[in-house]
Amino acid sequence: MTTSPSQPLILVLCTGNSCRSHIAEGFLRAASRGKFRVASAGSKPSGYVHPLSIKVMAEVGIDISTHTSKHMNEFLKEPVETVITVCGNADQACPIFPGQLNRHHWPFYDPAHAQGTEEEQLKVFRQVRDEMRRVFEAYADGRLDQANQTT
Repeated sequence: MTTSPSQPLILVLCTGNSCRSHIAEGFLRAASRGKFRVASAGSKPSGYVHPLSIKVMAEVGIDISTHTSKHMNEFLKEPVETVITVCGNADQACPIFPGQLNRHHWPFYDPAHAQGTEEEQLKVFRQVRDEMRRVFEAYADGRLDQANQTT
């Protein structure tokens, strides 16, 4: 599904823009069924999307392999309707964006800090993914219900 620049932009922020914000972006894009534009960025972007994030999202049928790590300042001239921060550092560093109507802060553990074997790390990534899925799919459902009531 394609989106247009006139649709509301939901921006998901975290510090590194390598794990959590991309997972949230993936779920929101899929669940919003093209009704919203969704992007993610970081206050101190890592420069890459964590390979285990890509892997665990592929396990649930969402491809984030083409996502890129971006700085939140890239969106300062965009009409961002909603900002969602998924870590404390991004919440504290988050500026007010032009046109911003909503702001939510839903912190999640950073799976990039997981230790151990790849399988042990994957277990942590899957746990965070599943927690985020519940939150972001419910949020998207609520937004879609709200949009359907106004049309």
